[in-house]
Amino acid sequence: MEPGSTLTHLDTSGAANMVDVTDKPATDRTARAEGSVVMRPETLALIREGDAKKGDVIGTARLAGIMAAKRTHELIPLCHPLLLSKVRVECELDAALPGLRIAAEVRVQGPTGVEMEALTAVSVACLTVYDMVKAVDRGMRIEGIRLVAKDGGRSGAYRAPEA
Repeated sequence: MEPGSTLTHLDTSGAANMVDVTDKPATDRTARAEGSVVMRPETLALIREGDAKKGDVIGTARLAGIMAAKRTHELIPLCHPLLLSKVRVECELDAALPGLRIAAEVRVQGPTGVEMEALTAVSVACLTVYDMVKAVDRGMRIEGIRLVAKDGGRSGAYRAPEA
């Protein structure tokens, strides 16, 4: 655990508990997450050329990530529903992987952070890529999903060490 931190989602008896944010001030909060889908070079070429049978892989993954960020509270039991200000999902072709690098940035002005929304956006975007081209490459790997940075709130800024 981080120095000085506690598990806020547990009550005094150790049971799961939704944190009360009633008295926390609304502040600007941002979180960025990343992940990747590693695939065969031929699969990446299929995506690059726009020849996937299910359609626009990158555009669909981007939209799925945005939609997922907005519904994080429905997927993660103790997350608060948030009125998100901004969700941006970027998908970058990377021949060196080979595959796609996916990043998400989420912003809100509220009493709690958006780390889970950024991580959910990346996760679902990666899963969407897998779903759209699994017929030609079931061996794809989803890797490295992590929080890259967060700003705002009582705990302040966080920057992940370089991977």
